[in-house]
Amino acid sequence: QVQLVESGGARVQPGGSLRLSCKGSGLTLEYYAIGWFRQAPGKEREGIACISSSDDSTYYADSVQGRFTISRDRAKNMMYLQMNSLKPDDTAVYYCAASVAAEYFPGAWWRSDNYGNWGRGAQVTVSS
Repeated sequence: QVQLVESGGARVQPGGSLRLSCKGSGLTLEYYAIGWFRQAPGKEREGIACISSSDDSTYYADSVQGRFTISRDRAKNMMYLQMNSLKPDDTAVYYCAASVAAEYFPGAWWRSDNYGNWGRGAQVTVSS
């Protein structure tokens, strides 16, 4: 059974940092492009970061560029999202997702329909 499980969500003060983790089971994550998405209350799901399977190229939404870093640990079958300089606007449920097929890079990486397996999400709240 394919499963992605996020962890590391928490409440943090503005300016703080968090690292989200995404563990894969039933799926070898290194063969897939992995995206991180988030959804704030009343807003659409937003693609914020992606890492390719071929060469670990990374891509970011303007809203997180320079503050967030996506990475993978192939040996542990884990993905990470390091989030620094957090703002209240970063408050959302964060999801990791694997591309619809192995060795496939979704050109429009920010579109959720390019991903076939999703985690259940981790809540991140940025508030003083």
